[in-house]
Amino acid sequence: MAITIDDIRAAHQRIAPHIYRSPCSYSLSLSRLCGCNVYCKLDHLQMTGSFKERGARNRLELLSPEERQRGVVAVSAGNHAQGLAWQGSRMGIPVTVVMPVWASLPKVANCRALGAEIFLHGDSMAIARIEAERLRDARNLVFIPPFDDDAIIAGQGTMALEIIEDVPTVDTIVVPVGGGGLIAGIGIALKALRPDAKLVGVEPRNAATLDAALKAGRPVPIQPLPTLGDGLALAQIGDRCFGPIQSTLDELVLVDEAQIATAVLRLMELEKTVVEGSASTVLAALLAQRAYFIGRTVVLVLSGGNIDVTQLGRIIERGLVAEGRLCRLTAAISDLPGSLWKVLQVVAMTGASVRQVEHDRNFAPGDVSQVAITLVLETRDREHITAVIAALARAGVACTAQ
Repeated sequence: MAITIDDIRAAHQRIAPHIYRSPCSYSLSLSRLCGCNVYCKLDHLQMTGSFKERGARNRLELLSPEERQRGVVAVSAGNHAQGLAWQGSRMGIPVTVVMPVWASLPKVANCRALGAEIFLHGDSMAIARIEAERLRDARNLVFIPPFDDDAIIAGQGTMALEIIEDVPTVDTIVVPVGGGGLIAGIGIALKALRPDAKLVGVEPRNAATLDAALKAGRPVPIQPLPTLGDGLALAQIGDRCFGPIQSTLDELVLVDEAQIATAVLRLMELEKTVVEGSASTVLAALLAQRAYFIGRTVVLVLSGGNIDVTQLGRIIERGLVAEGRLCRLTAAISDLPGSLWKVLQVVAMTGASVRQVEHDRNFAPGDVSQVAITLVLETRDREHITAVIAALARAGVACTAQ
């Protein structure tokens, strides 16, 4: 049976006492930057740092008493596992999770701390799922998928009810797309309550499962490439999710890795908000397609904040490079004393800040009277980089930017 607005309203009534009512805050900074009225639905502030708690709680609430006693099993690398473990522990339901061996150690530890029994198995989600299904059969457990389930979709759709209540003038909601449960649920609720409002989905170019499905007219498998939006890097859009998405989606935006990194950085600087790459894709889409959103009242769904701190520094660096605020210049200069000092003087005069200097004789040009230098500079923007290169050229130093 098709999921309806009544299913989503019923889900909201079930889960509301148990899920954090995350704010939907107006952003003056992002509104000025993007030329529209921007609100951020801060669902990364859920207890486990992800919207996944909504669907997990709704699915668990619908278990029979006998099923609750038997327990549930899931396959997940992170957010679904944590949401299910947390809500299961609050309801006294045993939760078993199979995670691939490459799942991050903090997420594995968090799930265990929340009371779930964790099995690390296989080097892919597909192999981990086979093990989860084996445990389901061997232990007589209830399998709970991360997105391709009506109760999960209805639970995720409750976010739209809150958005419309908090921002009655909303005419556009921007949603990250992975397996499709979140955007399917939001789409059903949005079009039922605001038929003229726009639903915009966002995917990384490296994991464009929905794009492939829309082109084929049905869910099809892809081979996702590594992406900063790793929570969206799935092999196929959900079968149950695709129909609602296909009938409610107005626009799909694909974003690249530099755009995702820049969006993480912008949210940190402008909103003082740290989200994972998957969640930042919504701002990346807004920045990439500004003309589409001009004058609209837009809600960005910030779906998760479980970013790996070891990855955060690299993402910030990528974002700085993408914005022209960090650059690397290479040049060949004379090996005479004072030559490097003169180059650094020119750089200082332009207002750029030197972060790193490499002075290499061993891999210098063929002319033994020259050495290779590499400068890593902090700059204001790409125009500033151009000005630095021009100033060095006037001083007789030809360099290239990377």
